[in-house]
Amino acid sequence: MRITIYTRNDCVQCHATKRALESRGIAFDTINLDEQPEAIDTLREQGFRQLPVVMADDLSWSGFRPDMINRLRADSLAANA
Repeated sequence: MRITIYTRNDCVQCHATKRALESRGIAFDTINLDEQPEAIDTLREQGFRQLPVVMADDLSWSGFRPDMINRLRADSLAANA
């Protein structure tokens, strides 16, 4: 499962999401919108208005969502079993 997080440098919820994923051993790629602002329009077109935006296969959300992070971990464990 490939996981991508769209983030900004000074985003508290973004940092919390990355820490939560790291603490659960979940690998992810990061796209920093401060460095790649062209991605902002794409996220807005998809209806996202809050950061971070997390995309994993057919699952996506915005904001710090421990419930969804736990779901990712469960899906990841099931895929590796």
